[in-house]
Amino acid sequence: MSNAALEREEAAKLPQDDIIGILLTQHARVRELFAEVHMARGDEKKAKFDELRALLAVHEAAEEMILRPVAKTEAGEGEVTARNEEEREAGRILAELERMGPSDAQFEPKLTEFERAVGDHADHEEQEEFPAMRTGCSQEQRQKMGRRLLRAERTAPTHAHPAAARSSAVRWTVGPFASLLDHARDALGGGGGSRR
Repeated sequence: MSNAALEREEAAKLPQDDIIGILLTQHARVRELFAEVHMARGDEKKAKFDELRALLAVHEAAEEMILRPVAKTEAGEGEVTARNEEEREAGRILAELERMGPSDAQFEPKLTEFERAVGDHADHEEQEEFPAMRTGCSQEQRQKMGRRLLRAERTAPTHAHPAAARSSAVRWTVGPFASLLDHARDALGGGGGSRR
């Protein structure tokens, strides 16, 4: 059974809106999107890569704003620091991918490197951070966090923003406004590129 299938199976065992279940389902979709990007060609490859980038931008922003503050208490500061460092490393690789684009000869090897970094990060969350959250938080707390995460994702930027990359406080401040700009750009067809 694939990691994505296992994540979906585990998520299905959890109550609706449980933050861990939501994140497991998103991890599964991220893994599936990586496979789809690898298999796609031409414009479809770019579209799938854009979908992957958007999901990761929203997922990581919401995770840092909702999960990490509680995980700091439940799993410890070292755990949160390690997860944030993994995200920064994945962000660095993503920036390289964005600069080269899907038609570049080095895109596939770099995408594989990015996939490994993101997959390792998800595995660490699932094996180290999530168990601490299950133990330290009640089901009601996890569901409340899940609902907050879903609300935050609806207003999160659809593209990574350099100013927000280093601080969850900045994400909370610029997130809704940046989201409006992103969604407007997307609707006008100008949101597919990086603004770094």
